[in-house]
Amino acid sequence: MSATLPDEIGDEEQLDELLSRPSGKLVEMMGRLEGDLAILGVAGKMGVTLAMAARRAADQAGVKKHIFGVSRFSNPASYDFLQSRNVEPIRCDLLDAQAVGRLPQARNVIFMAGRKFGTEGDEAATWAANTVVPSNIAQHYVRSRIVAFSTGCVYPLVRPADGGCTEKTPPQPVGEYAQSCLGRERVLEHFSRAHGTPVCLLRLNYAIDLRYGVLHDIARRIHAGLSVDVTMPTANAIWQGDANNQSLLALELCASPPDILNITGLETFSIRQVAMEIGREMKKEVSFAGREAETAYLSNSARATAMFGSPSATLPTMIRWTARWVQAGGASLDKPTHFEVNTGKY
Repeated sequence: MSATLPDEIGDEEQLDELLSRPSGKLVEMMGRLEGDLAILGVAGKMGVTLAMAARRAADQAGVKKHIFGVSRFSNPASYDFLQSRNVEPIRCDLLDAQAVGRLPQARNVIFMAGRKFGTEGDEAATWAANTVVPSNIAQHYVRSRIVAFSTGCVYPLVRPADGGCTEKTPPQPVGEYAQSCLGRERVLEHFSRAHGTPVCLLRLNYAIDLRYGVLHDIARRIHAGLSVDVTMPTANAIWQGDANNQSLLALELCASPPDILNITGLETFSIRQVAMEIGREMKKEVSFAGREAETAYLSNSARATAMFGSPSATLPTMIRWTARWVQAGGASLDKPTHFEVNTGKY
């Protein structure tokens, strides 16, 4: 992404442009990447801007590349939005193995589909979405590179002083959602080892879009005069535009057995301190609820930073953007992250 970032973001058109802005590294990679690109689960919170970033990078590299995005498209606006930007939308229920079998082949696959919220009380549906779907995908795209989204929640909760979990930290998922995400990883690992399919597992925690994310959740509560829960005392976060770039760059890391990559920001920040900074930006009083735990979901992104460089948007920049966005009545997806949960129940 360009080093030139605005002081604030005024509307969704500007926001989507920033979130989908390809870095120089991504443009270079897209120029040498062989084959077409499939983005599965494209209509989720992150998929549309990732698809736009891929399209822009290919165009800037001057290469012809068919990019298609797959989803049930329960929101028709996402279908039309992608189609208008030269990303082919394809409707498909990824739980349906026969429907998956009819999807066009692509040398490169970004697999983003999954289920988190609503797990509590409907655990079977979460396990199906997070383990059966990867099996369908791995068997259909056996000759593709697959970058698959996972989560930092597969790691154990750790103390902030520990520096965050690295890719070598053994998984220790808490609760059925996180367990099913490790199940997703294991299913993909199985097919990677069985068929030699190159895979990269992305353990992402807390991508920031001004319409949702940890900072958005905190800012909305402050703006509404509600208390901020500090049960989860610390967190990591990364600008979604940077996460989009790193996720696509990970196509060149795919290997068998799978590679693993943490994607998050450099800073481990205090929820309490960030809330106070957002409150100062908004000129609002801040109150707190909950008792700060000693541990949190924290990931160490040193490996990604060494390969791709530091994220373009710093934490203070994201705080300022988010505070001003929420205060100005900017759009919200109304999808809370539930960042304060440390019991694994979503």
